[in-house]
This record gives sequence, C-alpha cells and structure tokens, in this order.
Amino acid sequence: MENLKIEAIVKAVVQKLKDQEVPKIRVEASGRHVHLSKADAMTLFGSTELTIDRELSQPGQYLYKEKVMLIGSKGVIKAVAILGPCRDKTQVELSMTDARSIGLKGVVRDSGDLDQTESVIIAHAGKCITAVSGTIVAKRHIHMTPDDAMLLKVKDKQEVSVYVSGMRPVIFDKVLVRVKADYRLSMHIDYDEANAVGLDKNAVGRIVEVSL
Repeated sequence: MENLKIEAIVKAVVQKLKDQEVPKIRVEASGRHVHLSKADAMTLFGSTELTIDRELSQPGQYLYKEKVMLIGSKGVIKAVAILGPCRDKTQVELSMTDARSIGLKGVVRDSGDLDQTESVIIAHAGKCITAVSGTIVAKRHIHMTPDDAMLLKVKDKQEVSVYVSGMRPVIFDKVLVRVKADYRLSMHIDYDEANAVGLDKNAVGRIVEVSL
C-alpha cells in the first residue's frame, strides 16, 4: 500500500513538471472588426493613415480610433472597430451571432481565405463600399513562433484541441495553428466562444490533442 502511495506521488510530481515545461497559452476574445485595404480606406476616410488608438497583442497590429458601420439585408452593426495596418483586400470578421443579426449565414474561414465568402456594405460618414467576398467568421486559432511550435510539438496549419479555463471550461476542437517568427503566443476566439466558456482576463489554454 505504501509503495502505491509513493508511486502516485511520483507520478503527480512528474506530471506537474511536464505541465510546467509546456507553455500555457493566453486566450483572448477577438471582437467584430474590419481590416481595410488602402483603396477602401481612401474611399471611406480620404487617407490610408488612420489614428492609432493602441497596439494589439500581436506585434505590428493595432486598433484605430476610427469606426465604421456594417450594413446587411436584415440590419446594421454600428461602431465596428478597424484594425491596422491596411491589407491587400478588405476583410470583415464577425461572430456567428453578429453575422446572422444582419442577414448573413456566417462562413467559417481562416483569415485571408476569402474566396466565395459573403459580402457586406461598410459605411462611414455618408460614404460606403461593398466588401465583396470579404466577410468571415474567423476560425479559432493560435498564433505562435517556430520555437513555440517546436516546444508544443505542432506544425503550421495543423488543427489541435485546446482545453480553455474559465467559469465553464471547454475543450475547443479544430483550433488552427498559425506559425510565424514575429507572432506572440496567444489563442484567439470570438465573443460567442468566449461567452460559452465564461472567459476572463486570466484564461489560459492547453493543447490536449493534435491532429495528424
């Protein structure tokens, strides 16, 4: 009996050490937002240099002070954030609830994968553009560096299952891994997903399964 107790203690200590070796992944809720192309920024604001409000968690990404309105067949969403810098093509990212509230079905895609997605009108101060095939529900994903990927034993574009802490902990499946040298380790989910888990500012994730 004593040997079993010792064995259990050793296993618990070894597991704790393993957990400490694997980095905890910060989990962030990403709200509805727009990435404008330079041409669309010029149309809406007369400039491609908007006013930076603050930097975001990913290096080189920031929130502008300016806002836009989204117009769909069934409604509008006001005061939508714009993130910078400008991209080659305008992209709108919504939660599934947001999308359906303005008459869209909600197409789940990785950022930048816009072919045959939905369209929405973007307006500001009486000016408007149509983001043709530019609206997605962003696939939940993890940003990480190559060193993070090596430590976590995953590769770019793999999908993993992640246990996320919160008031109602959840395991999210099909979380896309995105690896790039200038990324900072964090997992991004939308507000529908964040509300489901009861996400708070101290929430962390842990990869529990990796797809082949």
